[in-house]
Amino acid sequence: MPLSSTAPAPAGHRSVHPGMRTLLGVFAGLTALATGALYVLAENTDETFAWTIQPPLTAAFIGAGYAAGFVLVVLSLRDPVWAHSRVPVLTIFVFVVLTLLATLVHINRMHFDDDFGGLDPLAKGAAWFWLAVYVVVPVAMAVLLVHQERAPGDDPPPRHPVPGALRVPLALESAVLLVVGTLIYLDPAAAQRVWPWDMLPFTARVVAAWLIAFGLATALAAVAGDLRRLRSAAIAYTVFGVLVLLAVARYPGTLDWGGPEAWLFVAMAGAVGVTGAAGWRLATGPGHG
Repeated sequence: MPLSSTAPAPAGHRSVHPGMRTLLGVFAGLTALATGALYVLAENTDETFAWTIQPPLTAAFIGAGYAAGFVLVVLSLRDPVWAHSRVPVLTIFVFVVLTLLATLVHINRMHFDDDFGGLDPLAKGAAWFWLAVYVVVPVAMAVLLVHQERAPGDDPPPRHPVPGALRVPLALESAVLLVVGTLIYLDPAAAQRVWPWDMLPFTARVVAAWLIAFGLATALAAVAGDLRRLRSAAIAYTVFGVLVLLAVARYPGTLDWGGPEAWLFVAMAGAVGVTGAAGWRLATGPGHG
């Protein structure tokens, strides 16, 4: 099955800009690499990633975000209509901008620093590659978003509003993701109060970047969502929730099960998976595909 769709957008509808399609293709490859390095090889970040992430569950959580991001961009590449890709692209844009800022603030934690002179060349190369990607991609995406919104054509009219039974849980999940993500991003030390395991400031901010990005996407779905336009985001949301739960099952000892934070975290991940799957099913129902 080809990665991108060759079918043009319907007449009069704004198509995905060729430059945006190229950037999404590049990002698909980058997110696939990050998924492997963080989710699959969560215990080896000191040798294979741009900085050392401990505990491994943190790496797996970030890797779950990248896996969901991979799904977002691949599905966006297969849809020629820009209105159907706007939310996924905005989700990615928010994440890359926040991650760039976190990288610049905590650049001393990267593996190219002199303190990491004894590391494998792969880890050092990954650090420089990470920095280059997160300097270039946000700028390129910002420029292309301007061109994309100015492209000729209109958005197709929304015809399949999100049902209230799904809109309410999406709004609640959005509030939790945005509040917790913003709190941790602004004050990583706050993670000790709201997160079920300890994280260092750099990784805490990258985790928070995914929370904020998905919280924004969920808010857009709850407030002004159209099922046809949200199909890609719903599938990625499902993937994120499921992979986070699998990561917890892989590293159960990392969480403090004696406190409420661990159980609330698992409940939230389960809710993300369930609401994502519900949106996915509704979006692929008769007349929505």
